[in-house]
Amino acid sequence: MKVLFDHCVPKPLIKHLPQHEIRTAYQMGWDGLKNGQLLDAAEVEFDVLLTVDQNISHQQNMPARRISLVVVIAPNNTVASLLLLVPALVSLLPTVEPGKVYTVGPSAS
Repeated sequence: MKVLFDHCVPKPLIKHLPQHEIRTAYQMGWDGLKNGQLLDAAEVEFDVLLTVDQNISHQQNMPARRISLVVVIAPNNTVASLLLLVPALVSLLPTVEPGKVYTVGPSAS
């Protein structure tokens, strides 16, 4: 699965998801794009946009998208906090469907 890390997701998390092809918004030259523009660019090349920005799902019309959005809910975006959620991410990523929003974390519903 091709996953794009939003600019707010730390790059060191990549090594904890080795079964996926992951790039960062910065690596793609998209770190300056706003949420809608980032989704527009990402859906051409990626299956999933992974973010810790909890507002993005309320700002976008995801059903019209060809990409899935995974929002990680954590106390902060440090690698230590996000590592606790890696098992849930590993389970979720193979099941995501385009145009849907998924949440991972203690407050996920």
